[in-house]
Amino acid sequence: MELTLFSISGLQEKLRAKEISPIEALQALEQRIASVDERVQGYLSRDFEAAMALAKNADVSLPLGGVPIAIKDVINVQGEPCTCASKILRGYIAPYDATVIARLKSAGAIPFGRTNMDEFAMGSSTENSGVKPTLNPWDTTRIPGGSSGGSAAVVAADEAFAALGSDTGGSIRQPAALCGCVGLKPSYGRISRFGLVAFASSLDQIGPFTKTVRDAALLMNVISGRDPQDSTSLGEPVPDYTAKLNDDLKGVKLGMPREYFIEGIDPQVDQAVRDAVKHYESLGAEIVEVSLPHTEHAVGVYYIIATAEASANLARFDGVRYGHRASGVKDLLDHYGRTREEGFGPEVKRRIILGTYVLSSGYYDAYYLRAQKVRTLIRDDFTRAFENVDAIVCPTSPEPAFKIGERSDDPLKMYLADIFTIAANLAGICGISIPCGFASVDGKKLPIGLQLLGKPFDEANLLKIAHVYEQSTDWHKQRPEI
Repeated sequence: MELTLFSISGLQEKLRAKEISPIEALQALEQRIASVDERVQGYLSRDFEAAMALAKNADVSLPLGGVPIAIKDVINVQGEPCTCASKILRGYIAPYDATVIARLKSAGAIPFGRTNMDEFAMGSSTENSGVKPTLNPWDTTRIPGGSSGGSAAVVAADEAFAALGSDTGGSIRQPAALCGCVGLKPSYGRISRFGLVAFASSLDQIGPFTKTVRDAALLMNVISGRDPQDSTSLGEPVPDYTAKLNDDLKGVKLGMPREYFIEGIDPQVDQAVRDAVKHYESLGAEIVEVSLPHTEHAVGVYYIIATAEASANLARFDGVRYGHRASGVKDLLDHYGRTREEGFGPEVKRRIILGTYVLSSGYYDAYYLRAQKVRTLIRDDFTRAFENVDAIVCPTSPEPAFKIGERSDDPLKMYLADIFTIAANLAGICGISIPCGFASVDGKKLPIGLQLLGKPFDEANLLKIAHVYEQSTDWHKQRPEI
């Protein structure tokens, strides 16, 4: 078996049995990336020299000892670029480690590469990268999803054993679904955001992309927990996320939200998800219908709150202290205007303008304040649903991966790609996408993702429910021919 095909669990067995070394694992990745990444374009940069230095002294007895991990280019790794795939941060080198990176390193993991993304995490296709688009390894004429498309694509193409991404409105779960890997968005406050470049501070959450649910649990064991450097991270106890994985589904109730099974879903996606629900029933779960009546407002609410927070967070990128700086400026105002005009891409500009508008004095009450009130109603919908069920089951994406360029001229249609993922961020709950089948489109096999949504800080239960399904099917074992 090719070394890069291993999951983290499989790699650890080899490392701990001394059948391979961390250096050999890195060398295998380097060769794999050299042979396929020109077609996938998942990486922005790799630093194998620094990674090899860590690998030489790696303690494989540690929780992630000797395991290389790819990192989305929005999370700071000391001494590495952190450009958020934007021209405005070209040349910026991170002066410190994000908390999640410090925790990975303490557990023996080896961060080694920066993955491509939509600029400042704003997008659903990775076409908004200021560097290059990433391509879906199942069909390189199609998008991998976004904004963490690079992380999803490199895991799916076996160019990484696992990767970190960030999820503001579906940016982990949606690309995981479209690339056929596992993507987990933890509850808001479960993982420190210190060192994550902020898009929308009340919605952002860091999470893992992996080949299996068990691998996601292994990463969660390491990166979860309170961080005094992030006031929004909470001190909820961190369980061993692998402890319950082999439990059965006796007594488990799964809710099917009627608002998520609607007209407009691709028929093959709808069928695959319904088949997965029937499979859950055969495994012992009880399926009940639930209602999340304010779902229809989620996209509108999200694009008010997220853009408002983005316009405030991105004000710091002005070319004064670091990053791109316009040349030949007349005065300070000209410097700000031209630097941001040259440095930001069209989608980022669009969202800054929208956010500034909804926060302006004449419209704050009509838009931002009202959106926050509806957000509370959306969260209350989930609270009521979880009184009767242990988790909610639904599609991750309404359709398989679409063609590169297909929606570039229609931002509203692009925004609807996250219709089933956004509400979880607004409510602060956890969610995971796992492979549940394939659609056949133009003679190509395209992955379909099943989304499970859980109660706040109930990741352990969510991972168990996902793991039972995964281990009784073989969808996660299928690899793209890239």
